[in-house]
Amino acid sequence: IQRSLMYFPDANLPAPGDAGAPGFAAVNYRTADGLELVSWYRPARKGYSTLVYFQGNGGNISHRIHKTRPLFEAGHGLLLVGYRGYGGNPGSPSEDGLYQDARAALAYLQGEGVPMERVVLLGESLGSGVAVRMASEIKVGAVILEAPYTSTVDVGQAAYFFLPVSLLMYDRFPSIDLIADIGAPLLIIHGERDRIIPTRFGRRLFKAARQPKEAHFLPNAGHNDLFEHGLTAIELDFLARLRKPSR
Repeated sequence: IQRSLMYFPDANLPAPGDAGAPGFAAVNYRTADGLELVSWYRPARKGYSTLVYFQGNGGNISHRIHKTRPLFEAGHGLLLVGYRGYGGNPGSPSEDGLYQDARAALAYLQGEGVPMERVVLLGESLGSGVAVRMASEIKVGAVILEAPYTSTVDVGQAAYFFLPVSLLMYDRFPSIDLIADIGAPLLIIHGERDRIIPTRFGRRLFKAARQPKEAHFLPNAGHNDLFEHGLTAIELDFLARLRKPSR
């Protein structure tokens, strides 16, 4: 039953227009293991990056519109990646499955003519592990991690200290083993009051990452309220500096 304790999908995905997602279209693509997935995509304005959003473990992509609105309204493109088992998509989520979903999403963007150097991977909580894995495999423009972890094993062991979690967990998302393989600019944002993924894991991940990198540990933010404590302003500033690199 451990995957039922890790993934909390909502199967009810409305149409983009009904979710207040202007300019988005529901798009379909197939994974390597044969699943037909639905995601939401809004192309970037000329000269802007395209964000590939890997959500956390709960709900579905429609629940991320409110926090990403300032990003796409600023001109950035956005692909909200629909995981298997989420939003009515077929299949059941797993670590390997989410990696396959992410690879299919990036292949879709390449098919749309979006160059990978204009792609920014944005991972939220559980999705940070997906973003790190993809960035270790594919050269992209940048990576943004919101409330990331060293591995889900570490998070699980902290929560269930009385169990041999490291021996029991199937889905491990070992970001700490992959983060040094990323050469793209990295931004980490984490709330100091996070009780789900404590900041010690985000700090360890940041320490292990290569330059260029930056981190913001927000003193009054928890796990699910980063948006209320300046998250978007930090991300927009980071993205603006990517568009205008220092000479």
